[in-house]
Order: sequence, then structure tokens, then C-alpha cells
Amino acid sequence: MNNMKKPQPQQQQGRKTFVTSFIKALKSFSTSLPMLFGVLLLVGLFQTFISSEMLAAVFNGEPFRDTLIGTLIGSISAGNPLTSYIIGGGLLEKGVSFFAVTAFLVAWVTVGLIQYPAEVEAFGKRFATLRNLLSFMLAVVVSLLTVATLGIF
Repeated sequence: MNNMKKPQPQQQQGRKTFVTSFIKALKSFSTSLPMLFGVLLLVGLFQTFISSEMLAAVFNGEPFRDTLIGTLIGSISAGNPLTSYIIGGGLLEKGVSFFAVTAFLVAWVTVGLIQYPAEVEAFGKRFATLRNLLSFMLAVVVSLLTVATLGIF
């Protein structure tokens, strides 16, 4: 009279696989947690000690040079999009070129030199290096194409 069906062997195996995978993922996350905490601290330090005034003093108005410098600085001082828009607006108000600001914004979000050690730990050195190099090069290209598309020189 019991309407409850017993789980099929296939369902039981699926549950075991899920639980095993979940436990492995949790262990992996817990071993990466100290590295992630360190990354967050470094990002916080960069955001605190590198002001928009310091960044504005570096740019001179030459499009390609500003693009490269913006990409380099954005790569080093990685962060989230919300703060990058605020910093980008401040840089534009101080007269920094659109080339530099666009490159900075794209690199700030996509290139992660600060997170590189954690990324190597999680994904491997080859992947982390290739992803960061491609992101750096594409930040330069995206910046130049964005400003050219907008017609702001």
C-alpha cells in the first residue's frame, strides 16, 4: 500500500556522483580561499593608494601612448566594473583622453595581473598566461576601435 517508489539504482548513482562532486568542489574552494582573500586585500590596497589624480598625471594626450599606458595601469589595478566607471568618469573630468580611459576600463575588468597567482592555481599557468595576454592585446584594440567608432579624437 505504500505509494512511495524506491529510487532506481541509476538515480542513486547520480545522487552519489553529485554529492561526491559537491564535496570535491567545496574542498577545492576551501584550499583556494586564502589565495582569494589575499587577492581581495591587494585589490583593496590598489584602490586605496592609487588615486585618479595619480592616474591623470601620467597621460599626455597622444592616442597610442595613452592607450598603452591606460591598458598597463588597468591591468595592474584590476577591479569591478562599477568602480571602474566611477574612476573613468573622474579621469574624463580631469581631461584624460578617451583612448586612455577606454583602455583603462577594458583592462581593469578583463586583465588580472593581481589575480594571476590565484588564476594559475585554479586554471593552470598556460591558460592564465594566455588569457591575460589576449585580454591585454584586445583591450588595446577595443579601445582604439571604440574611440574611432565614436569619432572622438
